[in-house]
Amino acid sequence: MTDATAPITQDVMTFPRKAPDGPPNLVGMTRDAMRAALIEAGTPEKQAKMRVGQIWQWIYHWGVRDFADMTNLAKDYRAMLAERFVVALPEVVTKQVSGDGTRKYLVRIAGGHEVEVVYIPETDRGTLCISSQVGCTLTCSFCHTGTQKLVRNLTAAEVIGQVMLARDDLGEWPVPGAPKDETRLLSNIVLMGMGEPLYNFENVRDAMKIAMDPEGLSLSRRRITLSTSGIVPEIARTAEEIGCMLAISFHATTDEVRDKLVPINKKWPIADLLDALREYPKVSNSERITFEYVMLDGVNDSDEDARRLIKLIDGIPAKINLIPFNEWPGAPYKRSSNNRIRAFADIIYKAGYASPIRTPRGEDIMAACGQLKSATERARKSRAEIAAEAGL
Repeated sequence: MTDATAPITQDVMTFPRKAPDGPPNLVGMTRDAMRAALIEAGTPEKQAKMRVGQIWQWIYHWGVRDFADMTNLAKDYRAMLAERFVVALPEVVTKQVSGDGTRKYLVRIAGGHEVEVVYIPETDRGTLCISSQVGCTLTCSFCHTGTQKLVRNLTAAEVIGQVMLARDDLGEWPVPGAPKDETRLLSNIVLMGMGEPLYNFENVRDAMKIAMDPEGLSLSRRRITLSTSGIVPEIARTAEEIGCMLAISFHATTDEVRDKLVPINKKWPIADLLDALREYPKVSNSERITFEYVMLDGVNDSDEDARRLIKLIDGIPAKINLIPFNEWPGAPYKRSSNNRIRAFADIIYKAGYASPIRTPRGEDIMAACGQLKSATERARKSRAEIAAEAGL
């Protein structure tokens, strides 16, 4: 057993070395932080809670960015807000649309860094796959994103900003005076894009609290799924402080194989991870945990692997998402055959677990699971060059 209390180390480049220039951005602030900022700007303490509620609704319910349009605030107060604050989102650099309707956004954040965001339309939902870091520190060998070096964590504003810019593109902000429409084009969020969310816990937590706030975006916690490779000490915090659905990038049934596929396993091996997962549904009241399992030809796709997986997850409310490997240039693995994937799924299904086989989406625009990799990295900029551009 490893020490679950061991400190979680961060890459030296994880955090920006200086605050961005200009006025504070109200996007990404918690309610408490916004209240404190408004009081510091001169809002009377007795009015501050009410002002937060008003501004919060304008930003997160109506999607308003211009203080002048916040018409239930006095003109002089709106002028003060415009002088002291901004409502700013990351910049969409490019948008690609797949033949299957999947949309991939290349998004530029502070310092010129870039991340990718993917919207996947389905018949019963619309899922937005968002990123939590620029690059990734985990170097999972099957993942294209994992071949990109970690640059830094995203701020809470940059995380929730991905949701807001997608709503912009989908035209999904409500129109004042129009009939209420409960249809949601963007109904689900998955933290399955670039980065390890639990290595950026506070920013991810604050952003998801904003997404769940009933006076704003108002997404149910059951509509939000956080995917982690297994940062064991943060799993309990996720249950207590976010309470969303949990997905685990599992991908192997022995430590020997998982050490190669998901190197963080060397620090928190399978037994430690499963111990933490057995407690998660009790604390978070989530229905079940999703085990993500990428199907790699001759690596982890045998009948024996399937039977081992069933034994490992015994006692955990779970479903297993089988993911056909999405190949990318230079990938060291091949996708398991359709027959092999179906045979694997059948063993799991007969043991009483849901075992859906994920249909690859957006492969033609490199938007499928494990394929995200920012244009900055594809252009082969060195980490030093990126840091220099950001003034780090």
